[in-house]
Amino acid sequence: MDYSVLAYYAIVNIADPKAEVARHKEFFKARDFRGRIYFSEQGLNGQASGSVAHTQEYMAWLKEDPRFASMPVKIHPSKEHAFPKMTVKYRRQLVAIDCAVDFSQRGESVSPKVWKEMLQKRGDDTLLLDVRNDYEWKAGHFEGAELPKLEQFRQFPSYAKRLKETCDPKTTPVMMYCTGGIRCEFYSAILKQEGFEKVYQLDGGVIQYGLEKGSEKWQGKLFVFDDRLVVPLSEEANTISACRHCGVARDVYYNCANMDCNELFFCCPECLKQHQGCCSDGCLQGRVRPFKESAKPFRKIRCGCIT
Repeated sequence: MDYSVLAYYAIVNIADPKAEVARHKEFFKARDFRGRIYFSEQGLNGQASGSVAHTQEYMAWLKEDPRFASMPVKIHPSKEHAFPKMTVKYRRQLVAIDCAVDFSQRGESVSPKVWKEMLQKRGDDTLLLDVRNDYEWKAGHFEGAELPKLEQFRQFPSYAKRLKETCDPKTTPVMMYCTGGIRCEFYSAILKQEGFEKVYQLDGGVIQYGLEKGSEKWQGKLFVFDDRLVVPLSEEANTISACRHCGVARDVYYNCANMDCNELFFCCPECLKQHQGCCSDGCLQGRVRPFKESAKPFRKIRCGCIT
């Protein structure tokens, strides 16, 4: 059976997000769907996989709601489910930021076509900002992009304040991107609130850029938050990462088998077997999961229910 993997979000006021959770759970009861869908008063954020027929039904059903009628949905084909189960939940924050966000102050969205043109013309004074985690960055990123030095992106408001010490917020153009676009909705607004006047965000994120422009100006592959872990933006995609143990070029991520570590690391099949799924020799000691030759994240045994 063929499947579709969907990625989508909407920044829109939802008065009763818990009612939306219940409505979605009811819809998925009789359909072949898995994924993670979150609702809050701020809107909707979803990543899911389902049979082609059921994903088409879902998109049609979802867009009957005027709040989501114009919401873009990014679609990738797949031969299997990309998620272990179906999760639909309420979250107070769609993106962890721990501060008020004025969405009317968001940066200017630019299409992948315009983004590519901006990359080609980018001068030394333009800051190209990658607002993803370091493990996402290591798998792939735009040429010349800067990764903020943060332990957690909850610290982005403090980073934005510090950035004013090295960049003139009135004259420094900031080009910002993330995986699917939702993080930029929050972080670009924070930069604007701090006085940055020229803030641009990649519409649809790297996922949409890959669908339209492939790997042009992109190095490596794209980390995604499902069983695929990394995906190429085009057939010409290169590998910029290496096996943690032997250094050979490798872009397949594994979770360390040591349950107290669980770090994502790149590894080749030979080293993975030799080190029993661990990222280091030290992790061979302690609570270690049985070794499995699989690139999928380690999971608990699932009941298959919708949560």
